[in-house]
Amino acid sequence: MKGWRLLPLLASAALLLSACSSTSGPSTSPQEQSGSSLSGAIVEQRWNLLLVVADERISMPETPFLQISRDGSVSGHDDCNRFTGGVTLGENQRIEFSELATTRMACPQMANAKRVTDMMETAYRYLIDHDRLVFFGPDSRVLGGWREGN
Repeated sequence: MKGWRLLPLLASAALLLSACSSTSGPSTSPQEQSGSSLSGAIVEQRWNLLLVVADERISMPETPFLQISRDGSVSGHDDCNRFTGGVTLGENQRIEFSELATTRMACPQMANAKRVTDMMETAYRYLIDHDRLVFFGPDSRVLGGWREGN
């Protein structure tokens, strides 16, 4: 009889999971569907790294930054190497970075620089709050934040 008490809870969980699931098939962003370029507050703005959520505090001699262009490309610096790649913006502040490539300079704090690009590759959603840009992972945890630059 104990199993019957769990049935409403399991049904609710299944309903919640089905509501959060994505449909299969080709994924196209709104800008790909309409053939238009990217737009919005996140585009054509330099964003300087404010923080990377990590187990320990990190210090970086040069402030990492990123900039998203209207053509769907992203470029920037991770404190050690320059990076370039693509970015797709979707509905509900969905963001996806793709094909990130970096230069291969040897730096004393390579692990810290890698955290910046790892954060971008893991980003699933973003939020703009005044002059701040925050990236969230697929599990809704904060990955890191950026501040508007000059």
